Amino acid sequence: MSTKNLSDNNTKNIKNAHSYKIAIAVAEWNPEITDALCKGAKKTLKKFGVWEKNIIVKRVPGTFELTKAGKIFAEQTNIDAVILLGCVIQGETRHFDFICQGVTQGITQLNINYDIPFIFGVLTTDNQQQAKDRSGGKLGNKGDEAAIAALKMIQLKKELTF
Repeated sequence: MSTKNLSDNNTKNIKNAHSYKIAIAVAEWNPEITDALCKGAKKTLKKFGVWEKNIIVKRVPGTFELTKAGKIFAEQTNIDAVILLGCVIQGETRHFDFICQGVTQGITQLNINYDIPFIFGVLTTDNQQQAKDRSGGKLGNKGDEAAIAALKMIQLKKELTF
């Protein structure tokens, strides 16, 4: 896995997404990484036809706050999906474990509670280099992957809505 570009996704079945409205919440913590994730997500959304005016980007203090931002987007906007981007790097305390567990459970709960997809675009790495490798480095960009997941999930919902 450490040599494979993780962003090489199957995108051949993604249809033109010009009418899709997508929100992106980005953690301010680790901005070198999260800004790169956001840039990758926006670039990928535009590549598949999402109009710039239909991409809403908002920043939150940290990764833990992503779930609240997702809930606000779901309740106060008319969007098709929410991409949640953050980065938590292992430190010397258990803070890493608590944040990662809380965010994972929170995003899962959002997916259960609301009728739109919430995409987990959070890096959970052992060190800064692993985060760089996964935010536009040799292992791809998790932001790209999150954007593709959002497009595929929106498309799935539209295909199954009668």
